[in-house]
Amino acid sequence: MPAAHPRALSSGEQENVLEILRSERFVDKAPCEIYATLLDEGKFYCSIRTMYRILKERNEVRERRDQLRHPAYKKPELLATAPNQVWSWDITKLLGPVKWSYFYLYVILDIFSRYVVGWMIADRESAALAGKLISETCGRQKIRQGQLTIHADRGSSMRSKPVGLLLSDLGITKTHSRPHTSNDNPYSESQFKTLKYRPEFPDRFGSIQDARSICRLLLDWYNTEHRHSGIGLLTPATVHYGRAAEVYDARKKILQSAYQAHPTRFVKAPPVPPPLPEAAWINKPQPPHSEAEQLLPACVGSATPQKDSALPKVILLYG
Repeated sequence: MPAAHPRALSSGEQENVLEILRSERFVDKAPCEIYATLLDEGKFYCSIRTMYRILKERNEVRERRDQLRHPAYKKPELLATAPNQVWSWDITKLLGPVKWSYFYLYVILDIFSRYVVGWMIADRESAALAGKLISETCGRQKIRQGQLTIHADRGSSMRSKPVGLLLSDLGITKTHSRPHTSNDNPYSESQFKTLKYRPEFPDRFGSIQDARSICRLLLDWYNTEHRHSGIGLLTPATVHYGRAAEVYDARKKILQSAYQAHPTRFVKAPPVPPPLPEAAWINKPQPPHSEAEQLLPACVGSATPQKDSALPKVILLYG
């Protein structure tokens, strides 16, 4: 064993330095900060380089600064195959009569039927008001324990403890969008956009009573007159209250009559109505790559040959 260098710290001194580096006071600080802090307190144990060497010998050289650590947010994956299985809710600002004045439109939407099951306009964003709206809407829709999932973004009202406790008491599962990911709440975003693009939607609302009156008309239109492309060009109310099959059959009969009267006008096939909705997803899981794709060499890049690819076609027969 080689002799220790005469200037080296003794084993006891090294252990003392290590204890200081590991202390609660300094565990998240870099050696240079520790060195300077101790020096300002009139204490010197060793150089900065020696601190690093002691840590390296024990495999403790790492990023020691106390930094903000962002949690890993899981992508929400929600499926609804019938009304009142998954609701999405959000709050949007409405411009008031003067600059910097706002009203707040709360909307709860069923993602399968696109039906607005509950809404409210208030002069502020409030967890208590949101909880009241959710509770009353669940009562009107006769929601049972364990039946419903409610999805929202990460606004303060959505993540508030009162709303969380209310949902727990009602037996409702809650989920949230990932930060800065608007696609995690697409149904509410789309519904707000549809309303705000209506010609009746004003640039500013004269009063909260004015806002309630106009939004009532717009939301009634949305629920009972708006033919939504995502639900077979049916109205949300038709789908939500179980009349979709009846309307589909009536449409089918009309199209069959049209075909029988003028079959030559339909060149490719007899006409059929748009299909009825079967499922609504928030972040539908993507199917895994096929076994054939996994077996292809990395140089191929894709299981689909490019138009001008010089690769031999036999390579696509793997799997």
